[in-house]
Amino acid sequence: MIVVTGATGNVGQPLVAALVEAGEQVTAVARKVTEVPGARFHQGDLVEPKSLAPALDGAEAVFLLTSADFMANGNLGEVVDVVRSAGVRRVVLLSSQGVGTGRHPSVLEDAVRQSGLAWTMLRPGNFASNSLQWADMVRTQRVVAAPFGDVGLPAVDPVDIAAVAAVALREPGHGGHVYTLTGPVSISPSQQAAAIADALGEPVRFVELSRAEARNQMLGYMPEPVVEATLGVLGTPSAAEQRVSPDVERILGRPPRTFADWVARNITAFK
Repeated sequence: MIVVTGATGNVGQPLVAALVEAGEQVTAVARKVTEVPGARFHQGDLVEPKSLAPALDGAEAVFLLTSADFMANGNLGEVVDVVRSAGVRRVVLLSSQGVGTGRHPSVLEDAVRQSGLAWTMLRPGNFASNSLQWADMVRTQRVVAAPFGDVGLPAVDPVDIAAVAAVALREPGHGGHVYTLTGPVSISPSQQAAAIADALGEPVRFVELSRAEARNQMLGYMPEPVVEATLGVLGTPSAAEQRVSPDVERILGRPPRTFADWVARNITAFK
């Protein structure tokens, strides 16, 4: 049995679906009660590690996905203690590319490395689904407003992250590995706006925000250190952050999905 935390999000939802389709028994863990097709649901929160314990009975592997507020309120070492005590043998952590480039702290990865369990780290870069932040303005104004309009990053489809996670959770040979997950090509915000326009069949105007304007908006839903790190990646990415990683294709045996693929599947959000 495999336990998936964060099971109702952009990565967790397709991961549960992929595992169920592969014939695995899955326990889906999330903070809010919901129905998860094909899986057993357990309400729990990693901020309260003991709430996870009932979901771990009989589990062989766990996918760990922390919430946005976890760094301020949670302790992954305590979570890992609960996981290990339940007899789980394998953990896959959704980390971030920023750990490898030094922009984000390594505290979550450190807790998993020190657990004594077989571990795999997934380090995705910029998510294609981050463009959902533009959905309302596209629907109402046919506008995308974002900073650094011509700076490209290889945005990764969350479905590809989920597919790699499913392999690491189910198959041998991934213990002790760190995978950097990106899309197939760098794409800038202005190019993303154009891809959305193509899928809609209507013009979408791109408006470039200043760094200060973007910072003020982001402070409404992100801690300041995260805002600064994010703006650094978006505005002045390193060569490593702009590089297309081979890991998705190497693990899945196919190229990563394009941003246009993601838009086509999610176009109703922008209509």
